[in-house]
Amino acid sequence: MLKSLEIYIILFMVYSVIGWIMEVILGLIERHKFVNRGFLIGPYCPIYGFGAVAITILLGNFMKTINDVSLADSIWISSIVIICICGALEYFTSYIMEKLFHARWWDYKRFKFNINGRICLETLVPFTVIGQFILRFASPALINALTNLPVLFLHILAGTIVVLLIVDVSVSYNIIHSFKRISNETKDSTEEITKKVKEIISKSWRGRRLVSAFPDVDVIRKRIRQTVEEGKEKIERKKKEIEDLIEKKQKNKE
Repeated sequence: MLKSLEIYIILFMVYSVIGWIMEVILGLIERHKFVNRGFLIGPYCPIYGFGAVAITILLGNFMKTINDVSLADSIWISSIVIICICGALEYFTSYIMEKLFHARWWDYKRFKFNINGRICLETLVPFTVIGQFILRFASPALINALTNLPVLFLHILAGTIVVLLIVDVSVSYNIIHSFKRISNETKDSTEEITKKVKEIISKSWRGRRLVSAFPDVDVIRKRIRQTVEEGKEKIERKKKEIEDLIEKKQKNKE
């Protein structure tokens, strides 16, 4: 039981890293530049790991009992299940992330056959093809390879992955939550805003990496810049009012 759990934990990380690589490659193709995608600091996208492991577990037994089912039927049945798994996972992940941070990491409203911009047919089809490859080839090969590894090595590797993820989720959540809170502030103090932004963006590479991956980051930066400029204008107006008041008092004395 423990060995199986550890194998699935390792599978989760492998597919999460592969998912991140896919996102980076897609970013290079679409934007012609490196896009460090993902909510976490590390080079992995957990949604891919969860999806791949869910497909492996939920359809694993099905693949063992399809001797009496034709290949075409097994592909259709498993494809429907894969679509349901990927669609539900992507939809609810988008919903939860939006509720937590009031921002979307993806939006499919520009595509046809989308549901609330959270999922669309254009992405579910390639995910289904990838899911078939995972189910029939990748996961069986990886599970077989991991099963033959020493138990102690599995303990260490799985334990390291769990600790790494817990730390990463905690740090990443705090950084993104802080950045989102600052982006929504409407304080007039230019120095206070600048100080807080620098604490997150300039303090370390972790802040820069997550802020750059945050959705609508350009809009947020413009909002912060606008707030700073408004603060400067108010300071200048107050300064002018004080100078006029001093000048007026001096004239009255004369």
